[in-house]
Amino acid sequence: MRYQIMSAALAVTTALPFAGPAAATDLEVTHWWTSGGEAAAVAEFAKAFDATGNHWVDGAIAGSGGTARPIMISRITGGDPMGATQFNHGRQAEELVQAGLMRDLTELATRDKWAEIVQPKSLLDGCTIDGKIYCVPVNIHSWQWLWLSNAAFEKAGVPVPKNWNEYVAAAPALEKAGIIPLAVGGQPWQSSGAFDVLLTAVGGTDAFLKVYRDKDAEFAAGPELAKVFKAADDARKMAKNTNVQDWNQATNLVISGKAGGQIMGDWAQGEFQVAGQTAGKDYTCLPGLGLNEVIATGGDAFYFPLLQDAEKSKAQEALAETLLDPKTQVAFNLKKGSLPVRGDIDLKAANDCMKKGLDILAKGSVMPWTDQLLSQDTQKQKEDLFSEFFAKPDMTVEEAQKRFADIVASAD
Repeated sequence: MRYQIMSAALAVTTALPFAGPAAATDLEVTHWWTSGGEAAAVAEFAKAFDATGNHWVDGAIAGSGGTARPIMISRITGGDPMGATQFNHGRQAEELVQAGLMRDLTELATRDKWAEIVQPKSLLDGCTIDGKIYCVPVNIHSWQWLWLSNAAFEKAGVPVPKNWNEYVAAAPALEKAGIIPLAVGGQPWQSSGAFDVLLTAVGGTDAFLKVYRDKDAEFAAGPELAKVFKAADDARKMAKNTNVQDWNQATNLVISGKAGGQIMGDWAQGEFQVAGQTAGKDYTCLPGLGLNEVIATGGDAFYFPLLQDAEKSKAQEALAETLLDPKTQVAFNLKKGSLPVRGDIDLKAANDCMKKGLDILAKGSVMPWTDQLLSQDTQKQKEDLFSEFFAKPDMTVEEAQKRFADIVASAD
């Protein structure tokens, strides 16, 4: 789908200059952070922005990014833009930018030296289209985590696994104890994301890049990927009794000990924190499923629609500066469970799992993620496939792999 510049959105056709301090202005900010941990984190942004004399008007949209993004896009293309909106940095706003609907932040980024403070460099690259910067990255979120309930494994009488293979081996004991081995919610992005994590952990980083960066359909149909689909089949069997929809509901199954574990991004940490649980004591986290300790440099960013209102435009600048403020970065990311985008701040209060992520980041064991490598159309096809795969135990791994290879062959 190509976004067209509609007449209602044509009021401003040139970039507005960056000005000095803004007067107090209400600015609506849309996002999909609605779980307990997410709400606590975004409140830090709102508090910091309000401290500038402006006012954060919260435009939370429940239902995760897959639900929220079409609503956000419809408002922008339909001539009813918000002041700022969350997307994942990467290609999600690409067509909005190409349609001339989003604000160019290059002047502000140059003035405030974002290129020097935002690390790794790929984060800002994900905000850059045709040499111009269009978003503010606010965190590094990585999908490659396995979250385990220590209490569930104690109840089952088996040690907490140290990797995916041990986890699969422990599944029968968990089931015998009345515990769901693996919690996977019903939203399509969850099963698709779990597969991508398995691809990285079981297949390796090179295999992930061959598939999603190089779009190597022959490789996707081959024996290396067959191993990954076998692991996905194990995950499907382990998750068959999950009866929740939202990701945070699946996380809560782990928190309550009703499920042994969950493959989910580091945003799950916020839910454990809100529940008063302690990393290493109540739950265990395994980056890269304990097989391949690497993190993707995906995450969240804020984009700013082009507005006609000069005061709101000034408030946009104040918000952009606030999002990257060192104190704001610490406060937000500690509650969100993500890593900060600034390489010059110290997270002394980081828990055990965040420290693992920071260590991996420091070693440079990073990789791009699908938001940066695939179009939204391709992502949707992939989500549909794995949603069906996890929901239908009669779909063979061979059929699923063939359909996956076909998606890779036509990917853009």
